[in-house]
Amino acid sequence: MIGIIGKKCGMTRIFTEDGKSIPVTIVQANPNVINRIKTKKSDGYDAIQVTSGILKSKNSKPNKGQFNINNSESSTKLHEFRINNYELDKVEAGKEISVGYFSKGEKVDVSGTTIGKGYAGVIKRHNFSMQDATHGNSLAHRAHGSIGQNQTPGRVFKGKKMSGHMGNVKRTMQNLELVEIDSDRNLLFIKGSIVGHNNSDIVVTPAIKSEFKEREIFPIVEEEILESAEETTDTPEAAAPEAEETMETAHSSEAEKTDK
Repeated sequence: MIGIIGKKCGMTRIFTEDGKSIPVTIVQANPNVINRIKTKKSDGYDAIQVTSGILKSKNSKPNKGQFNINNSESSTKLHEFRINNYELDKVEAGKEISVGYFSKGEKVDVSGTTIGKGYAGVIKRHNFSMQDATHGNSLAHRAHGSIGQNQTPGRVFKGKKMSGHMGNVKRTMQNLELVEIDSDRNLLFIKGSIVGHNNSDIVVTPAIKSEFKEREIFPIVEEEILESAEETTDTPEAAAPEAEETMETAHSSEAEKTDK
């Protein structure tokens, strides 16, 4: 499912027409350029590879190889979106995916990396309860207690909840409402808080649990419609002086015939 890469800018609030306050998170999603189209014949699966972020002069050799396929400019971010047969027929390398791909009021899924908390104990990391603060317990108030069993099996099972690094993992928040879209500044206003710290990379996709619908990947912008309308209105005006000239020549020829 096609989405867009953006940057989390922070939280604010917007007001509805009836004065209701809605907390929103602002995501700046500049247009993503389609760098490469992968198909089952060439790569074993259907997907598009998009680039985003500022241009980068120095890049790793693997990334340089990806950009050299279509002789495109190196960027800071590369991301892939799996596509279906309908989207495979519509996509085209070199085109841009903008915030106009989404519509106001729809549900979206937001993926990102959570804020790293460093090393944490089980009480903070896994919401364990504390041990007794008295009754002979003098050193193990915040310890997790026993982690093993008897002689059989006599070992600690893999995945046991213990202290360790907290945060800094990929998480996806589903079914968030897209409250507002600012196409001029490439901004998405998503209701509530989303994963990640400010200025972190965010991937926004249509909600996977919502009803699937075929949408325009490259919607026509209103400015393009206005420009085309202006061009059509300009053509009759340009033809009008020519018509006036032909009428004047016809009147002059009739006047010459009557004088003769």
